Amino acid sequence: MSTDDDTANASGGTNGSDDGDADGDSDSDSGGGHCSTPDSDGEVAETLGIVTFERKRETAEEIEAGLADRYDRIDLLEYHGGVFAEHWGEYDVFCGLMASGIAMRKTAPLLDDKWDDPAVVVVDEALTWAIPLTGGHHGANQVAEDLASLGAVPAMTTASEAAGKQGVEERAKALDAHVVNGDSTVATNLAVLDDELGPVARLDGPRAVLAGDDVTVLKRNGDPGKGVVLGTGSVSGATAEQFEAAWERALAEADAEWGDVEYVATGTRKEEEPGLLEAAEARGLGVVSFEKETLEAHEGPTPSRSKELIGWPGVSEASAIAGGRDHELVVEKIGHENSVTVAVGR
Repeated sequence: MSTDDDTANASGGTNGSDDGDADGDSDSDSGGGHCSTPDSDGEVAETLGIVTFERKRETAEEIEAGLADRYDRIDLLEYHGGVFAEHWGEYDVFCGLMASGIAMRKTAPLLDDKWDDPAVVVVDEALTWAIPLTGGHHGANQVAEDLASLGAVPAMTTASEAAGKQGVEERAKALDAHVVNGDSTVATNLAVLDDELGPVARLDGPRAVLAGDDVTVLKRNGDPGKGVVLGTGSVSGATAEQFEAAWERALAEADAEWGDVEYVATGTRKEEEPGLLEAAEARGLGVVSFEKETLEAHEGPTPSRSKELIGWPGVSEASAIAGGRDHELVVEKIGHENSVTVAVGR
């Protein structure tokens, strides 16, 4: 799979007990890894049509208010038999406030191509379950996850999420990239499930590449330039404020600014750390997590207790080195309040 990074993965695991130190945690090893930004081909779902019966409008308005800051446009559409057909293609995602059977019967005849069709997710009036029906990797999972902030449980059935892993589409998002050849993701996502995909290869041009049908090509949405990567480790429960303060300090040491940051890098053990994800989202940064094997291949110079306790190299330096374009460590590990460690890579 071709893009601008090595072994980039996406968030999807869970954290257990408190870490041995701020650079790793003391749980047993976990497998694959993932990325934290949603949707499938590197373009975040930005428009949402909430289809609702009039009697459920109050709940629809609650959803609209709760998600207003996450989407460029949210419209409430009163349900009638042809509402989906009437607005098909107008929104990135439809959120049906209705039984799944209704949404399935009304949208099934409209489906054509998963890369072009709007995604569909349904949620019940009590906001108990958010169920992606179609286009899980194309926006439905994203909306389901956003509805979790209102109390709904995302019921995702896409294979990678069900297996606790994220597919290549999710990896693209964290790298601010998009999938060029969508048909290839069938093969590469199967490889993700089997832990056989291997590293995401970075190719700097000008280069010509001859690739087979089972190679997914990711293309940057913009010019990454010579930006920096914030390699980050933490104890469990570190706050968003602690992460941001640690990043600020590390950037100052690197004589860099927020605009220079390509993304945040960490280990698969920390990919679901709430404070990290909250801080990254607030700064508009993707979070790329690396598997243990990749971190071991890019281990930094500073000793870490996580190596002694659980056999993992120090996450902050190793992820900064692994994630940087030149695999160069610019700033060695800096600790903040015994909760967060940050290193800067390039």
